[in-house]
Amino acid sequence: MNETRLKRTPLFDEHVAAGGKIVPFGGFEMPVQYTSIIEEHTAVRTRAGLFDVSHMGEILIRGPRALDFVQKISCNDHAKMAVGRAQYTGLMYPEGTFVDDMLVHKMADDEYFLVVNAANTDKDFAYIQDVAQGEDGVEVVNQSADYAQLALQGPLALEVLQPLTQTDLDAIRYYRFTWGEVRGHRAIIARTGYTGEDGFEVYVAPGHAVAIWRAILSEGGSKGVVPVGLGARDTLRLEAGMCLYGNDIDRTTTPLEAGLAWIVKLDKGDFIGRDVLERQAQEGVQRKLVGFEMIDRGIARHGFPVMLKPDDEEAAGVVTSGTHSPTLRKPIGMAYVPSGAAEPGREIWISIRGQVRKALIVPLPFYSRKRKTKA
Repeated sequence: MNETRLKRTPLFDEHVAAGGKIVPFGGFEMPVQYTSIIEEHTAVRTRAGLFDVSHMGEILIRGPRALDFVQKISCNDHAKMAVGRAQYTGLMYPEGTFVDDMLVHKMADDEYFLVVNAANTDKDFAYIQDVAQGEDGVEVVNQSADYAQLALQGPLALEVLQPLTQTDLDAIRYYRFTWGEVRGHRAIIARTGYTGEDGFEVYVAPGHAVAIWRAILSEGGSKGVVPVGLGARDTLRLEAGMCLYGNDIDRTTTPLEAGLAWIVKLDKGDFIGRDVLERQAQEGVQRKLVGFEMIDRGIARHGFPVMLKPDDEEAAGVVTSGTHSPTLRKPIGMAYVPSGAAEPGREIWISIRGQVRKALIVPLPFYSRKRKTKA
């Protein structure tokens, strides 16, 4: 009997001690929640929450042709990135679909740091290595074991983290990063996020993760900062309209179908999958990812069928993500529907455990910290 042994992050014991409910995720044992998803979600929206995202993968591309290689495997254009800049992009198959979505950080002119999804790390690394075969001036290194990653997200994130570092956090603009120290330990400090809130990611050697985790919770404890699990991470990112690999995007979906045309730069030159994406850009896509709110009672979950009329016998689309939004206090979700039916304001019907329920297509994101909630 073959059993895959689940891995643990350096913070596993901290999660158990804090009462975290541990579940398998991406090949790791991870906390899904500590108290309740709603409480943790609200903490991030109103104060700040601390996430262990050490399960994420880190892959380094370096060498004199590092930029050319990253341009080849990615659909975004990284040619004008300055050192200290990060960009969101897709790692592409020749079919124009996602191997994964990832963050590209420019560490130096000849060095790019990729952050990929935990469950895809080994697959991504093998794929990138395969593409790199025969490429001169490019080295691909899996550095996932060299880093723990902590994410502090929420309106008080800067206030809580600043006392622990001499780095001027306010000077780090959105989608930027810098090297610094946190509680005396060398770290990469980035300002990206996956919650719709302001916040920072701290990449440190695994041996320093516990000290920094405890320091952040100690500093933020009086301000209501709490550890947050995977459950609230999912509700937060869905409210912010952010895609999750394996749900909303995968090897069958293209960035143009997923509403991510802004990461596809066809004018940068050739890259893997470009011909497919160029054709889709010219001809249009057959389906689009949309946001929806439930009108009838019920929560639509991943995989539930979507119909354009309540009496349709065949599904026209499928739900990719769905939850009850703690911020909007209503059920929301995302789904692929035919392009001709993707306009906001259109009613759709979703089969929820055999019951056909009405929903309404709405603009994404559902939540923005600038506008807060939609009327």
